[in-house]
Amino acid sequence: MAPSIFNGSHAFENEVHRVKRTTSSQPLPDSNLSNRTMASGVAINEEVDKYFKEVRVRTHGSCEDDRLKLVVFCMNSTITEIVVDKERTKLVKEFHGEDDVFKKVVSMLPPDDCRYALYDCTYETKETLKEDLIFIMWAPDTASLKSRMVYAASKAALKAKFPGLKHELQVNDPSDCDPSCLVDKLGGRGVVTKLEKKAV
Repeated sequence: MAPSIFNGSHAFENEVHRVKRTTSSQPLPDSNLSNRTMASGVAINEEVDKYFKEVRVRTHGSCEDDRLKLVVFCMNSTITEIVVDKERTKLVKEFHGEDDVFKKVVSMLPPDDCRYALYDCTYETKETLKEDLIFIMWAPDTASLKSRMVYAASKAALKAKFPGLKHELQVNDPSDCDPSCLVDKLGGRGVVTKLEKKAV
């Protein structure tokens, strides 16, 4: 497993501060922004709240297959706000027939850039069927240093927009997408018996 970019050094901390200064000096667009501008100088687009509510709440009478399964967020092209990456955001029905849903989720993320994601994970324990949102921080080693620093500096404020999250998963390379990493986050094999309907 590749070392996490967050096993920090003084160089890392200095780079985070440098990126905060750089991005905060960029002008923010006025339209369609929330009133939260983060310390990194990056704002959060209003659609982020909308998609969070959609993936979190089951609407009575809605079709299960048409529910959101994965919502992906990214920086816009000018690195001034976090927006919904609609191309990579997927519905439940788009995972039908997948042998390993979690690996499919990770495969949706770009190999050379960072992303945030909310993954609606279904699993079973010895007592009950559960469904939890997993916050994923995707920061591959192939992403640029600036991208990793901006995403790292903006993560806490974005998570604050998602009340009630229980689990966060840091994914840096393909070795991190083994389902056992997710099972451990959910309580381990002694607690979790099935992940996405598959025995663990």
